[in-house]
Amino acid sequence: MFSAVRSYLLPIIKLYLLGFKVLLVQLFSRPFRLPVMPRQDGKVAIVTGGGRGIGFEVVRHMARLGAHVIIGYAVSQCAGWRLVKQRGEGCPAGYCGRDEQEGLAAVRRICEEYKEAKVEFTKLDLASLQSVRQFVQSFTERDLPLNILVNNAGVMLVPEGRTEDGFEQHFGINYLGHFLLTCLLLDTLKDSGKCGHFSRVVNVSSSAHRIGKIRLNDLNSCQCYSAHAAYCRSKLAQLLFSSHLHQELQRGGFPLSSCAVDPGMVDTALYRHLWTPLCLAQSAIARLLFKTPAEGAATVVYAALSPALEGECGGGYWANGCREMTTPPTFDPQLQLSLWETSVQLLGLQ
Repeated sequence: MFSAVRSYLLPIIKLYLLGFKVLLVQLFSRPFRLPVMPRQDGKVAIVTGGGRGIGFEVVRHMARLGAHVIIGYAVSQCAGWRLVKQRGEGCPAGYCGRDEQEGLAAVRRICEEYKEAKVEFTKLDLASLQSVRQFVQSFTERDLPLNILVNNAGVMLVPEGRTEDGFEQHFGINYLGHFLLTCLLLDTLKDSGKCGHFSRVVNVSSSAHRIGKIRLNDLNSCQCYSAHAAYCRSKLAQLLFSSHLHQELQRGGFPLSSCAVDPGMVDTALYRHLWTPLCLAQSAIARLLFKTPAEGAATVVYAALSPALEGECGGGYWANGCREMTTPPTFDPQLQLSLWETSVQLLGLQ
Protein backbone atom coordinates (compact mmCIF):
# COMPACT_ATOMS: atom_id res chain seq x y z
CA MET A 1 0.00 0.00 0.00
CA PHE A 2 2.73 2.45 1.02
CA SER A 3 4.77 1.53 -2.04
CA ALA A 4 1.83 2.22 -4.36
CA VAL A 5 1.14 5.61 -2.74
CA ARG A 6 4.83 6.49 -2.97
CA SER A 7 4.97 5.48 -6.64
CA TYR A 8 1.98 7.71 -7.32
CA LEU A 9 3.01 10.78 -5.31
CA LEU A 10 6.75 10.89 -6.03
CA PRO A 11 6.43 11.77 -9.75
CA ILE A 12 3.93 14.51 -8.86
CA ILE A 13 6.26 16.08 -6.31
CA LYS A 14 9.28 15.79 -8.60
CA LEU A 15 7.46 17.29 -11.59
CA TYR A 16 6.13 20.30 -9.70
CA LEU A 17 9.51 20.96 -8.07
CA LEU A 18 11.14 20.73 -11.50
CA GLY A 19 8.51 23.06 -12.92
CA PHE A 20 9.16 25.60 -10.15
CA LYS A 21 12.90 25.44 -10.84
CA VAL A 22 12.39 25.85 -14.59
CA LEU A 23 10.07 28.80 -14.01
CA LEU A 24 12.63 30.54 -11.77
CA VAL A 25 15.39 30.07 -14.35
CA GLN A 26 13.04 31.29 -17.05
CA LEU A 27 12.08 34.40 -15.10
CA PHE A 28 15.68 35.44 -14.56
CA SER A 29 16.92 34.60 -18.04
CA ARG A 30 16.62 36.69 -21.15
CA PRO A 31 14.28 35.00 -23.67
CA PHE A 32 16.01 33.76 -26.80
CA ARG A 33 15.52 36.15 -29.68
CA LEU A 34 15.37 34.42 -33.01
CA PRO A 35 17.92 35.82 -35.47
CA VAL A 36 16.96 36.55 -39.05
CA MET A 37 16.37 33.25 -40.82
CA PRO A 38 16.98 32.67 -44.56
CA ARG A 39 14.13 32.36 -47.02
CA GLN A 40 12.63 28.88 -47.32
CA ASP A 41 11.17 29.07 -50.83
CA GLY A 42 10.70 25.65 -52.37
CA LYS A 43 10.93 23.82 -49.05
CA VAL A 44 8.11 21.70 -47.63
CA ALA A 45 7.48 21.29 -43.91
CA ILE A 46 5.06 19.25 -41.82
CA VAL A 47 4.19 20.53 -38.34
CA THR A 48 2.02 18.36 -36.09
CA GLY A 49 -0.35 20.24 -33.80
CA GLY A 50 0.18 23.43 -35.79
CA GLY A 51 -3.30 24.82 -35.25
CA ARG A 52 -2.54 26.64 -32.02
CA GLY A 53 0.10 27.49 -29.46
CA ILE A 54 3.75 26.84 -30.24
CA GLY A 55 2.91 24.86 -33.37
CA PHE A 56 0.89 27.72 -34.83
CA GLU A 57 3.76 30.16 -34.29
CA VAL A 58 6.19 27.75 -35.95
CA VAL A 59 3.90 27.39 -38.98
CA ARG A 60 3.35 31.14 -39.12
CA HIS A 61 7.08 31.89 -39.15
CA MET A 62 7.90 29.25 -41.77
CA ALA A 63 5.06 30.44 -44.01
CA ARG A 64 6.30 34.03 -43.76
CA LEU A 65 9.69 32.82 -45.05
CA GLY A 66 8.12 31.14 -48.08
CA ALA A 67 7.96 27.49 -47.01
CA HIS A 68 5.03 25.30 -48.02
CA VAL A 69 3.72 24.18 -44.62
CA ILE A 70 1.31 21.33 -43.94
CA ILE A 71 -0.40 21.39 -40.57
CA GLY A 72 -0.93 17.82 -39.42
CA TYR A 73 -3.51 18.61 -36.80
CA ALA A 74 -4.16 16.16 -34.01
CA VAL A 75 -7.89 15.64 -34.49
CA SER A 76 -10.04 14.21 -31.65
CA GLN A 77 -7.27 13.42 -29.17
CA CYS A 78 -9.35 14.65 -26.27
CA ALA A 79 -9.61 12.08 -23.48
CA GLY A 80 -13.36 12.61 -23.24
CA TRP A 81 -13.82 11.99 -26.95
CA ARG A 82 -11.74 8.83 -26.77
CA LEU A 83 -13.82 7.50 -23.88
CA VAL A 84 -17.21 8.03 -25.51
CA LYS A 85 -15.90 6.69 -28.81
CA GLN A 86 -14.77 3.49 -27.10
CA ARG A 87 -18.21 3.17 -25.49
CA GLY A 88 -19.90 3.70 -28.84
CA GLU A 89 -21.97 6.61 -27.55
CA GLY A 90 -21.54 8.83 -30.59
CA CYS A 91 -20.05 12.28 -30.82
CA PRO A 92 -20.27 14.42 -27.65
CA ALA A 93 -21.33 18.02 -28.06
CA GLY A 94 -18.44 20.33 -28.81
CA TYR A 95 -15.95 17.59 -29.77
CA CYS A 96 -16.78 16.73 -33.37
CA GLY A 97 -15.10 19.02 -35.82
CA ARG A 98 -13.74 21.32 -33.13
CA ASP A 99 -10.10 20.55 -33.85
CA GLU A 100 -10.71 20.54 -37.59
CA GLN A 101 -12.32 23.99 -37.39
CA GLU A 102 -9.38 25.21 -35.32
CA GLY A 103 -6.91 23.91 -37.90
CA LEU A 104 -8.75 25.53 -40.79
CA ALA A 105 -9.02 28.77 -38.81
CA ALA A 106 -5.24 28.74 -38.31
CA VAL A 107 -4.74 28.47 -42.07
CA ARG A 108 -7.09 31.39 -42.67
CA ARG A 109 -5.33 33.57 -40.08
CA ILE A 110 -1.90 32.98 -41.61
CA CYS A 111 -3.10 33.49 -45.19
CA GLU A 112 -4.80 36.74 -44.19
CA GLU A 113 -1.54 37.94 -42.62
CA TYR A 114 0.71 36.76 -45.47
CA LYS A 115 -1.14 36.82 -48.79
CA GLU A 116 1.44 34.59 -50.52
CA ALA A 117 1.55 31.99 -47.73
CA LYS A 118 1.39 28.32 -48.73
CA VAL A 119 -0.30 26.68 -45.75
CA GLU A 120 -2.75 23.82 -45.60
CA PHE A 121 -4.46 21.65 -43.00
CA THR A 122 -4.62 17.87 -43.13
CA LYS A 123 -6.29 15.60 -40.57
CA LEU A 124 -3.88 13.66 -38.40
CA ASP A 125 -4.83 11.82 -35.22
CA LEU A 126 -1.67 10.70 -33.45
CA ALA A 127 -3.82 8.55 -31.17
CA SER A 128 -4.67 6.39 -34.18
CA LEU A 129 -1.95 4.47 -36.01
CA GLN A 130 -4.33 4.07 -38.95
CA SER A 131 -4.74 7.85 -39.14
CA VAL A 132 -0.94 8.30 -39.12
CA ARG A 133 -0.55 5.81 -41.96
CA GLN A 134 -3.34 7.45 -43.95
CA PHE A 135 -1.75 10.86 -43.47
CA VAL A 136 1.61 9.60 -44.74
CA GLN A 137 0.03 7.77 -47.68
CA SER A 138 -1.87 10.92 -48.67
CA PHE A 139 1.31 12.97 -48.46
CA THR A 140 3.55 10.58 -50.39
CA GLU A 141 0.98 10.27 -53.18
CA ARG A 142 1.48 13.97 -53.88
CA ASP A 143 5.16 13.32 -54.68
CA LEU A 144 6.28 16.36 -52.70
CA PRO A 145 9.69 16.73 -51.07
CA LEU A 146 9.87 16.95 -47.28
CA ASN A 147 12.60 19.14 -45.86
CA ILE A 148 11.37 19.70 -42.30
CA LEU A 149 9.31 17.58 -39.91
CA VAL A 150 8.37 19.19 -36.60
CA ASN A 151 6.90 16.69 -34.13
CA ASN A 152 5.13 19.21 -31.92
CA ALA A 153 1.67 17.90 -30.97
CA GLY A 154 1.20 16.39 -27.54
CA VAL A 155 -0.87 15.91 -24.41
CA MET A 156 0.05 16.53 -20.78
CA LEU A 157 -1.38 15.09 -17.56
CA VAL A 158 -4.55 13.83 -19.21
CA PRO A 159 -6.74 11.36 -17.26
CA GLU A 160 -5.91 7.68 -17.61
CA GLY A 161 -7.04 6.37 -20.97
CA ARG A 162 -5.99 4.46 -24.06
CA THR A 163 -5.46 5.39 -27.67
CA GLU A 164 -7.40 3.73 -30.47
CA ASP A 165 -4.75 0.99 -30.57
CA GLY A 166 -4.69 0.40 -26.81
CA PHE A 167 -1.62 2.40 -25.78
CA GLU A 168 -1.46 4.70 -22.76
CA GLN A 169 -2.29 8.17 -24.07
CA HIS A 170 0.94 10.02 -23.24
CA PHE A 171 3.11 7.20 -24.60
CA GLY A 172 0.86 6.65 -27.61
CA ILE A 173 0.40 10.28 -28.68
CA ASN A 174 3.54 12.09 -27.56
CA TYR A 175 5.95 9.33 -28.52
CA LEU A 176 4.64 6.35 -30.46
CA GLY A 177 2.49 8.28 -32.94
CA HIS A 178 5.41 10.56 -33.77
CA PHE A 179 7.79 7.58 -33.95
CA LEU A 180 5.58 5.96 -36.59
CA LEU A 181 5.08 9.24 -38.48
CA THR A 182 8.83 9.87 -38.61
CA CYS A 183 9.73 6.33 -39.63
CA LEU A 184 7.18 6.31 -42.46
CA LEU A 185 8.48 9.66 -43.74
CA LEU A 186 12.19 8.85 -43.38
CA ASP A 187 12.78 7.89 -47.01
CA THR A 188 11.19 11.11 -48.25
CA LEU A 189 13.18 13.16 -45.74
CA LYS A 190 16.43 11.47 -46.82
CA ASP A 191 15.69 11.95 -50.52
CA SER A 192 14.86 15.63 -49.97
CA GLY A 193 18.12 16.49 -48.22
CA LYS A 194 21.45 17.21 -49.81
CA CYS A 195 24.92 18.28 -48.77
CA GLY A 196 24.73 21.78 -47.31
CA HIS A 197 20.94 21.62 -47.13
CA PHE A 198 20.09 18.74 -44.79
CA SER A 199 16.49 17.79 -44.09
CA ARG A 200 15.62 18.08 -40.41
CA VAL A 201 13.47 16.33 -37.81
CA VAL A 202 12.71 18.52 -34.79
CA ASN A 203 11.09 16.87 -31.76
CA VAL A 204 9.45 19.28 -29.33
CA SER A 205 10.34 17.82 -25.95
CA SER A 206 10.25 19.02 -22.35
CA SER A 207 12.51 19.35 -19.33
CA ALA A 208 10.16 16.78 -17.76
CA HIS A 209 12.25 14.09 -19.49
CA ARG A 210 14.84 14.62 -16.72
CA ILE A 211 12.68 12.81 -14.18
CA GLY A 212 11.23 10.23 -16.56
CA LYS A 213 11.97 6.51 -16.26
CA ILE A 214 11.68 3.95 -19.04
CA ARG A 215 10.34 0.56 -18.04
CA LEU A 216 10.37 -1.53 -21.18
CA ASN A 217 8.11 -4.12 -19.55
CA ASP A 218 5.50 -1.50 -18.61
CA LEU A 219 5.48 1.23 -21.24
CA ASN A 220 1.68 1.45 -20.92
CA SER A 221 1.87 2.27 -17.19
CA CYS A 222 -0.32 -0.68 -16.23
CA GLN A 223 1.37 -1.47 -12.90
CA CYS A 224 0.71 1.87 -11.19
CA TYR A 225 -0.76 4.68 -13.27
CA SER A 226 0.36 8.24 -12.70
CA ALA A 227 -0.36 10.85 -15.35
CA HIS A 228 2.71 12.78 -14.17
CA ALA A 229 5.02 9.77 -14.49
CA ALA A 230 3.48 8.81 -17.84
CA TYR A 231 4.04 12.30 -19.26
CA CYS A 232 7.70 12.38 -18.12
CA ARG A 233 8.23 8.87 -19.52
CA SER A 234 6.83 9.86 -22.92
CA LYS A 235 9.16 12.87 -23.11
CA LEU A 236 12.21 10.79 -22.19
CA ALA A 237 11.22 8.24 -24.83
CA GLN A 238 10.94 11.04 -27.37
CA LEU A 239 14.44 12.24 -26.52
CA LEU A 240 15.94 8.74 -26.69
CA PHE A 241 14.36 8.30 -30.11
CA SER A 242 15.63 11.68 -31.33
CA SER A 243 19.20 10.94 -30.22
CA HIS A 244 19.28 7.39 -31.59
CA LEU A 245 17.83 8.51 -34.92
CA HIS A 246 20.48 11.21 -35.32
CA GLN A 247 23.27 8.74 -34.63
CA GLU A 248 21.89 6.24 -37.13
CA LEU A 249 21.58 8.95 -39.77
CA GLN A 250 25.18 10.04 -39.16
CA ARG A 251 26.44 6.47 -39.44
CA GLY A 252 24.55 6.04 -42.70
CA GLY A 253 25.83 9.32 -44.12
CA PHE A 254 22.31 10.56 -44.88
CA PRO A 255 21.61 14.29 -45.46
CA LEU A 256 19.17 14.38 -42.55
CA SER A 257 19.54 15.41 -38.90
CA SER A 258 17.41 14.93 -35.80
CA CYS A 259 17.27 17.05 -32.66
CA ALA A 260 15.04 17.76 -29.67
CA VAL A 261 13.91 21.15 -28.36
CA ASP A 262 12.63 22.22 -24.95
CA PRO A 263 10.43 25.30 -25.51
CA GLY A 264 10.20 26.03 -21.76
CA MET A 265 7.02 26.77 -19.82
CA VAL A 266 4.71 28.40 -22.34
CA ASP A 267 1.23 29.84 -21.91
CA THR A 268 -0.71 27.31 -23.99
CA ALA A 269 -3.64 24.95 -23.56
CA LEU A 270 -1.18 22.11 -22.83
CA TYR A 271 -1.29 23.08 -19.15
CA ARG A 272 -5.04 22.87 -18.76
CA HIS A 273 -4.74 19.64 -16.72
CA LEU A 274 -2.05 21.08 -14.43
CA TRP A 275 -3.00 20.84 -10.77
CA THR A 276 -2.96 24.09 -8.85
CA PRO A 277 -5.40 25.64 -6.38
CA LEU A 278 -5.39 28.87 -8.35
CA CYS A 279 -5.60 27.29 -11.82
CA LEU A 280 -2.35 29.09 -12.57
CA ALA A 281 -1.99 28.00 -16.18
CA GLN A 282 -5.45 29.29 -17.05
CA SER A 283 -5.14 32.64 -15.30
CA ALA A 284 -3.63 36.03 -15.94
CA ILE A 285 -0.70 34.93 -13.77
CA ALA A 286 0.38 32.46 -16.46
CA ARG A 287 0.44 35.23 -19.03
CA LEU A 288 2.80 37.15 -16.75
CA LEU A 289 5.14 34.31 -15.77
CA PHE A 290 5.14 31.89 -18.70
CA LYS A 291 6.64 32.43 -22.13
CA THR A 292 4.36 33.49 -24.94
CA PRO A 293 3.79 30.91 -27.71
CA ALA A 294 6.00 33.00 -30.01
CA GLU A 295 8.83 32.94 -27.45
CA GLY A 296 8.39 29.20 -26.98
CA ALA A 297 8.49 28.66 -30.74
CA ALA A 298 11.73 30.62 -31.24
CA THR A 299 14.14 27.75 -30.50
CA VAL A 300 11.98 25.31 -32.47
CA VAL A 301 12.19 27.55 -35.54
CA TYR A 302 15.93 28.01 -34.95
CA ALA A 303 16.50 24.24 -34.84
CA ALA A 304 14.45 23.77 -37.99
CA LEU A 305 15.86 26.58 -40.13
CA SER A 306 19.16 27.97 -38.87
CA PRO A 307 22.17 27.53 -41.19
CA ALA A 308 24.32 27.29 -38.03
CA LEU A 309 22.77 23.89 -37.30
CA GLU A 310 23.54 22.39 -40.66
CA GLY A 311 24.66 18.77 -40.90
CA GLU A 312 26.21 17.20 -37.80
CA CYS A 313 25.63 20.41 -35.84
CA GLY A 314 21.89 19.78 -36.04
CA GLY A 315 21.64 17.05 -33.42
CA GLY A 316 21.38 17.31 -29.66
CA TYR A 317 19.00 18.87 -27.17
CA TRP A 318 18.24 22.59 -27.37
CA ALA A 319 16.66 25.06 -24.96
CA ASN A 320 16.43 28.85 -25.11
CA GLY A 321 18.57 28.95 -28.24
CA CYS A 322 21.46 26.91 -26.76
CA ARG A 323 22.53 23.29 -26.83
CA GLU A 324 22.14 21.73 -23.37
CA MET A 325 23.22 18.55 -21.64
CA THR A 326 20.53 16.07 -20.70
CA THR A 327 20.28 13.27 -18.15
CA PRO A 328 22.56 10.16 -18.34
CA PRO A 329 19.77 7.79 -19.52
CA THR A 330 19.44 9.87 -22.69
CA PHE A 331 22.97 8.85 -23.69
CA ASP A 332 22.54 5.16 -22.84
CA PRO A 333 23.04 3.40 -26.22
CA GLN A 334 21.54 0.14 -24.98
CA LEU A 335 18.41 1.87 -23.67
CA GLN A 336 18.09 3.80 -26.94
CA LEU A 337 18.37 0.63 -28.99
CA SER A 338 16.05 -1.39 -26.74
CA LEU A 339 13.34 1.27 -26.88
CA TRP A 340 13.75 1.57 -30.66
CA GLU A 341 13.44 -2.18 -31.19
CA THR A 342 10.46 -2.41 -28.82
CA SER A 343 8.72 0.45 -30.63
CA VAL A 344 9.31 -1.20 -34.00
CA GLN A 345 7.75 -4.41 -32.69
CA LEU A 346 4.76 -2.59 -31.19
CA LEU A 347 4.10 -0.88 -34.52
CA GLY A 348 4.73 -3.91 -36.70
CA LEU A 349 7.48 -2.14 -38.64
CA GLN A 350 10.38 -3.84 -40.37
